[in-house]
Amino acid sequence: MLSALSHIRNWIFDLDNTLYPVSANLFTMIDARIGEYVRTLLNCTPEEAHRIQKGYFHAHGTTLSGLMAEHGVDPHHYLADVHDVDMDVLERNEALIEALARLPGRKLVFTNGDAPYAGKVLDRLGLSETFEAIHDVHATQYRPKPDPTAYQGLCDAYGLDPAESLFVDDMARNLKPARAIGMTTVWVDNGSEQGPGEDRSFIDYTVADLGQWLHEILED
Repeated sequence: MLSALSHIRNWIFDLDNTLYPVSANLFTMIDARIGEYVRTLLNCTPEEAHRIQKGYFHAHGTTLSGLMAEHGVDPHHYLADVHDVDMDVLERNEALIEALARLPGRKLVFTNGDAPYAGKVLDRLGLSETFEAIHDVHATQYRPKPDPTAYQGLCDAYGLDPAESLFVDDMARNLKPARAIGMTTVWVDNGSEQGPGEDRSFIDYTVADLGQWLHEILED
């Protein structure tokens, strides 16, 4: 193990566009379904739906949070609808499977999606037995990443010491609250959509390929 990471006991991973590549386009399909959900709900044009969708995403952390706050949307109905996508686009990544299996300590998924969807994704990726738990949007009481309470809730739920924890996410802004409570942060810079702002001072490691990076730190 890389000496700088020898203190890590808890390995925490985002799901979408982190445990699988952006090029799979799974989240692109979900994003399209979110736009259609907003269009149908508000009976507006696709262009207006897109504007509202992205406005809520940037202001509230997720489109769902904005829809719940502004329109009282049922999160269970919303999540079942937008996650109704074909997962055949996902493939096993043997290098990632092997690297994750070799990591010492606890491994968890921390996602703004829900556990049923996350479970299907992990099964498709060959990672269904890899993680101890999935901490999802329901567990955050619908105050998802990057809300700081979501991170403290994760630590409280599983007895995690942030100083011994590493968090990986493809959304740079989601790493700032993790770093604020003492977590080591890893940004998967793979071209996924980012929030506004250029500050990256809270990022400890920037990687393009998660599996490759894990192998590198394990072989150091």
